[in-house]
Amino acid sequence: MTVELWAPIPQRVALRRPGYDDLPMQRDDAGHWRAAVDLAVGDEYGFVLDDDDRALPDPRSRRQPRGVHDLSAAVDLGAHEWADAAWPGRELAGGVIYELHLGTFTPEGTLDSAIDRLDHLVDLGVDFVELLPVNAFNGTHNWGYDGVLWYAVHEGYGGPAAYQRFVDACHARGLGVIQDVVYNHLGPSGNYLPRFGPYLRAAERNTWGDSVNLDEPEVRRYIVDNAMMWLRDFHVDGLRLDAVHALRDGSERHILQELAEHADALSAELGRPLTLIAESDLNDPKLITPRDAGGYGLTAQWSDDHHHAMHVALTGETAGYYADFASLDALVKTTTRGFFHDGTFSSFRGRDHGFPIDPATPTWRLVTFTQDHDQVGNRATGDRISQTLSEPRLAIAAVLNLTTPYTPMLFMGEEWGASTPWQFFTSHPEPELGRATAEGRIAEFARMGWDESVVPDPQDPETFRRSKLDWTEPTDGAHARLLDLHRRLIALRRARPELTDPAFGHTSAWADDATKRFRMERGAPGAPERVVVLANLGPDAWQVELGEPASILLTTGPALADEVPADGVLALPAESAAVLLVH
Repeated sequence: MTVELWAPIPQRVALRRPGYDDLPMQRDDAGHWRAAVDLAVGDEYGFVLDDDDRALPDPRSRRQPRGVHDLSAAVDLGAHEWADAAWPGRELAGGVIYELHLGTFTPEGTLDSAIDRLDHLVDLGVDFVELLPVNAFNGTHNWGYDGVLWYAVHEGYGGPAAYQRFVDACHARGLGVIQDVVYNHLGPSGNYLPRFGPYLRAAERNTWGDSVNLDEPEVRRYIVDNAMMWLRDFHVDGLRLDAVHALRDGSERHILQELAEHADALSAELGRPLTLIAESDLNDPKLITPRDAGGYGLTAQWSDDHHHAMHVALTGETAGYYADFASLDALVKTTTRGFFHDGTFSSFRGRDHGFPIDPATPTWRLVTFTQDHDQVGNRATGDRISQTLSEPRLAIAAVLNLTTPYTPMLFMGEEWGASTPWQFFTSHPEPELGRATAEGRIAEFARMGWDESVVPDPQDPETFRRSKLDWTEPTDGAHARLLDLHRRLIALRRARPELTDPAFGHTSAWADDATKRFRMERGAPGAPERVVVLANLGPDAWQVELGEPASILLTTGPALADEVPADGVLALPAESAAVLLVH
């Protein structure tokens, strides 16, 4: 085989292998270096640049057995004997996503231990497992957004072989896999890419560091090849693209469009659907608009606005970016139109923000949630809503989340109201970096008015340990009741076509902010049956006048009769929700 490397910056490059003399590599005019060498699986190697005697890992390394500062190891991703030849893939439409972090999903924090919990997800009824980033980072534990070697699976999770076993196990159970990938920045430790080539724009930074240099064709190729590696070599069913608003791309063909084109081509080649979901702060429907209509053609994008509207309705918090969502009318708007800020003034940003969504867009192209890793982990104490809300309000949250017109997502443990927090944790081996991370975290929350004494030290191993799920909880009392409610809601979503109807015009909503009451109707106008969702977030019973025959599909409050009384008036208790079928 030939070892290849793109490195236009150094004048000399040598291939280093333990037990061999350094082998000078040959360069072409475009900055590509090559050496004719046979690397067996497991052989370690690195690159020596110019006069620096230290060998650096391969920018496209598939495995880092001793961490991101050490030598790479050769891997044959084609050696895995896949058992999913009959896997047809899974469309996002109609699906439910479950977001999890491998290091805290199980006590062991590995891919193989996560396999042992997949039957829980099957029993819950979800369709997709979405993994937070797994690419190689420095240290033992991390959220995953400090990755520096995008092609390598973190060794602590089990490396690439364990990842392939995990995907195979998911497919065997009918679960699709979505991998969270980060193409907008690199972590602070172990990033040697600037030594090889112009991967970054040092003069242009985003929130997390230097911007990725999307003006360079080889950098774009580095990103596209990585995306295709997950979809092709690891058999994943989709990618969640982190913070795409931080991708600075002035080219005529945006990198998101390029990714979508390659994913669609690979989907046709493989004969199964492939999904690209963008996390975006832009509220710009161009991301999910078809390419023939001038968009990028991504499959879906997150809608933080819908989260904010649900969060305020449930918790009453109105600080910071929640301020604009103080009224229940915000939930009505996000339920029926997708974005709240669709050209309206954002007080948090101090300017008009967003664009309206074309009503012809299928609603499932928005991914929505009441909790996710950011909205929990980026709180000062990493507290979930289950740590402050009552059981009745958590039940209402489940109903609002899983009867949404959009593609609902759960954050691991949400289904049973986990009592464990999910905090921001790092394990930077460099003392100065760890100290800077901790101090920066405290300063950030101090500026927002939080008591800095409650902010946990991200470098403290206990911060990581207490963020792990407690798997003794799901069978206990209120936890078991909430888990059962989530199961029933997901089953109901699958059973009633109105709940996966993708037409914006087939969902209507109403709210009374004074009494904290919310009503949503799902179903085509004039259809013989409609699903009505009622949420009473107020302190008083709600006499709901339906005026037509209805049956109760599900309720969270005290037991109600199977049928609405003959007079068409349903008494909905305080802090409860019901799902009705109107005939």
